[in-house]
Amino acid sequence: MQRASRLKKELHMLAIEPPPGVTCWQEKDQVADLRAQILGGANTPYEKGVFTLEVIIPERYPFEPPQVRFLTPIYHPNIDSSGRICLDILKLPPKGAWRPSLNIATVLTSIQLLMAEPNPDDPLMADISSEFKYNKMAFLKKAKQWTEAHARQKQKADEEELGTSSEVGDSEESHSTQKRKARPLGGMEKKFSPDVQRVYPGPS
Repeated sequence: MQRASRLKKELHMLAIEPPPGVTCWQEKDQVADLRAQILGGANTPYEKGVFTLEVIIPERYPFEPPQVRFLTPIYHPNIDSSGRICLDILKLPPKGAWRPSLNIATVLTSIQLLMAEPNPDDPLMADISSEFKYNKMAFLKKAKQWTEAHARQKQKADEEELGTSSEVGDSEESHSTQKRKARPLGGMEKKFSPDVQRVYPGPS
């Protein structure tokens, strides 16, 4: 009961005041099965990529942390080929830092920060961590290639929608209909839902 009421409040806040570049929603009206999307930050190899995550809420939430993993492949030292994330607030003490006062928004913004600032000293992918430490340019190149290959580009999605709009006409009615269908992505319109690839290629 506590999980349901807490989730209702959190999802409401995420809907009306989402963190920048973050969105989250219930999957097919399943109480404990959520999906989230994070927009890759500017000046990172994940820029303009949209990454989809699975968020499973345990029965004892908020006394246990949500179980979160990436569904979109990402080249990152702290995220493995199954999408698992090495982040302290996703684990209970003493090994982790989860506490009931934290919430889904905090988790998602912490993951967004981890994307921008990898922690090579606590890796899940040792080879990527070594590359990040000793061959940063190679890491940045591969991470950008993975983003372009697997995380549908926001810019391309906008271009595709603009192309579709021009075919049907630029009437005010058409534009307002698209606006109603748009979904907020942290204060921006989420105009698409990227294709999720559940099979990860191994890091090259």
